[in-house]
Amino acid sequence: MRGFGLTIEPLTGGAVRVALRGELDLEHAYTFDEELRRVEGARPPCLVLDLRGLSFLDSSGLARLLAANRRARRERRRLLLVRGTLPVQRLMAITAVGQHFEMVSDVPEELRAPVAAP
Repeated sequence: MRGFGLTIEPLTGGAVRVALRGELDLEHAYTFDEELRRVEGARPPCLVLDLRGLSFLDSSGLARLLAANRRARRERRRLLLVRGTLPVQRLMAITAVGQHFEMVSDVPEELRAPVAAP
């Protein structure tokens, strides 16, 4: 898959999920950063970056994730990364940046909107 896209989804308690798909590389890193800053402008208490749809992540994309993490710490916002595909996880492990993030396997249950009863 060439290209990049993202989906923004509100979660419980004002949290926001940003699901990334495609390739987060030099060509798309700053587009991602601009979109993420727009989301951050609403000051959500928690931001969930879902990496499961990423097929590729390079150093420029990784740098934008680290920048988002710095902003979250500075603004006292919780930032969660949902683990991505094997190539994405491998890059996180090789570079040892995964330890700087709160990593989860899925969106935490407490952030998911309750399903309405029929």
